[in-house]
Amino acid sequence: MVNEPEAGDDEGLTRRQTLLSGAALAISRLAIGGAAPASALATLGIGTQAEAKPTEKPPHIIYVVADDLGWKDVGYHGSDIRTPHIDALAANGARLEQFYAQPMCTPTRAALMTGRYPLRYGLQTGVIPSGGSYGLATDEYILPQMLKDAGYRTAMVGKWHLGHAKKEFWPTQRGFESFYGALVGEIDHFEHASHGVKDWYRDNEPLQEEGVDNLLFSKEALKIVDTHDANKPLFLYLAYTAPHTPLQAPQEYLDKYSAIPDPQRRAYAAMISIIDDGIGALVETLAKRGMRENTIIMFQSDNGGVRSAMFAGESKVTGELPAQNGPYRDGKGTLYEGGTRVAALANWPGKIASEKVDGVIHVTDIYPTLAALAGVELGRNKPLDGINAWATISQGKPSARHEMVYNVDPMGGAIRDGNMKLIWTAALPGRVELFDLSKDKSETTNLAERYPRIVRKLQERIRELSAQMAPPLLLGEAIKLTFGAPPKSWDPAAVFDADN
Repeated sequence: MVNEPEAGDDEGLTRRQTLLSGAALAISRLAIGGAAPASALATLGIGTQAEAKPTEKPPHIIYVVADDLGWKDVGYHGSDIRTPHIDALAANGARLEQFYAQPMCTPTRAALMTGRYPLRYGLQTGVIPSGGSYGLATDEYILPQMLKDAGYRTAMVGKWHLGHAKKEFWPTQRGFESFYGALVGEIDHFEHASHGVKDWYRDNEPLQEEGVDNLLFSKEALKIVDTHDANKPLFLYLAYTAPHTPLQAPQEYLDKYSAIPDPQRRAYAAMISIIDDGIGALVETLAKRGMRENTIIMFQSDNGGVRSAMFAGESKVTGELPAQNGPYRDGKGTLYEGGTRVAALANWPGKIASEKVDGVIHVTDIYPTLAALAGVELGRNKPLDGINAWATISQGKPSARHEMVYNVDPMGGAIRDGNMKLIWTAALPGRVELFDLSKDKSETTNLAERYPRIVRKLQERIRELSAQMAPPLLLGEAIKLTFGAPPKSWDPAAVFDADN
């Protein structure tokens, strides 16, 4: 573990810190989500979170993901966007203030489903584009498969974005008993299409249907809960496409924000209100069915809000982008806190304390955490990067996670150990940045020159991870499309066409 530098320590590491680093690293490398060695945990002075016992009756699990939501764009973080239902869950549950996702859509969803960093199976770079032929590796034993095998009914509603070119990548081939929604990363919210091609499915069949996608997602989620046999545990994965571009909402929602002069911000706010209303209706339906007391609801954004048009998606955007990430630097697509530290919460009446939780949690931790709650013995999965974070989520106990990998790809990487975070841009001309997040959460002061030993240690860890890295599938796809596409025929007449 690399602790925060002490005053006057120009090298940043003491012998004790080096010893602690070995213990923390051992925990981070556990092959599966079983208990960490007690000796290592005792060295770190933390409890054995991975030994948290499952509840007597497995809970229903509702996992809600927003798409490109800014950290500040919820009411409980001080936004002018009204999110009363999300705020109520936060007020009566755990506000996860150091919850981390990957910097873009596909990698986060892959990390959630596998409990493993995307670098391990080639999804660490970019997202799966509309023309992409690849998907999440089918030899990964993913979250819905695990929960289905444990006796859960598994249902997915919303955006998949983990492979669409072959049916073997689709949700109902990956453990979900039902699927309703879109397979690709971005669709027109009214037309349910990407580049004019319909992308709207029920299970494995294309569906022709009118309506605003996110309103339809909420309606479908309500139907699933309303018709579910409450005696059987339910896993509902509800992945909204809001507030991802294109920024669109029905007029009745736009009218709620008539006081916002900027049309992009107005539509963005309206889309978030659609999510909030859907969550409110879902909580009400759970209560009506008598399921609320045994349901854990988790909510997160898949990455930070978009601050650069480069990462807005395939739709054209101009001017000032509407997402706000509060004190955190930059946004989606970057390895700064604004791209990776996301709004997140967990709520379960009587099981999760109402408090602000500052322990570090990564999206990979959800897999082993839900496995423990469901009473699943891990073993069919590949070696996990996630750790069971239940004690941190439910009781606010210190996180057992000291190392966290933001990402590693051929262009560079970022890693956090304790409060020290290194961002290493390896592509020329190259850049090394070191931040102490305990004192500088906005990442304004680069400490790399002051603490060269910390830099070297974290760079070595990134190199170690890069040696374990699968080749990025997006880069292979790009090479294939660039050098494998047939030549375009030349029409001499076009040279003399005055309109060209």
